[in-house]
Amino acid sequence: MIVLNEESIVKEIVNEYPRTSDIFKRYQIDFCCGGNNSLLHAVENKAISLEQLMSELHESVQNEQNKLDQPDIWTNSSSEQLIQHIQEYYHAELKEELPALSPYVTKVSRVHGERKPELLRVNELFYALKKELLEHTEKEEQEVFPILIQLEQDQANPADQLQSLMEEHREVGQILAELRSVTSNFTPPHDACGTYRLVYKRLERLEEQTFMHIHLENNILFPRYS
Repeated sequence: MIVLNEESIVKEIVNEYPRTSDIFKRYQIDFCCGGNNSLLHAVENKAISLEQLMSELHESVQNEQNKLDQPDIWTNSSSEQLIQHIQEYYHAELKEELPALSPYVTKVSRVHGERKPELLRVNELFYALKKELLEHTEKEEQEVFPILIQLEQDQANPADQLQSLMEEHREVGQILAELRSVTSNFTPPHDACGTYRLVYKRLERLEEQTFMHIHLENNILFPRYS
């Protein structure tokens, strides 16, 4: 794990904490071809406050480190507490990460797709995954979760709604499985550029987060209503 300071190398920060790439992109700091620069050198001759940049990077790194969930603590929670956690932790993450990752996936597919045709499939799978997950989370928040909170008090059985959600979870799992296969376990080729590597790293992290998200629902929340 790197120590974040003004001498930290830009590409090494992105390698360790992929979400920081969004900050560098916003400040127009090259983390790809020019990623060998230190933070101090990266802001030279730019109207960028190093102090502000460091503050934003520290916040992003802290948020990314906080994404290490501990699902065991939720086994004895109320459904309302668990649902709130899922929405604030996983749903909010998806709503932020999927749109943020989209332009990177599109760019890598457009620039390298002719030479690496598997990237065209990565692009298709990612946008299918994005559509599925965003529609799924909206359905949970607007339709299913309010019912579950009410049913926790009424002791009813929402079997049909939960079965539908679990089918959608299986579809998401199939997309992720193909993404892992077509990317050779998210392993970029040796000559891949920084953005190419970033996409694979963030896709792998998205897979990890989605699997834990589904675990909390399939194995802890939903069985309470069976």
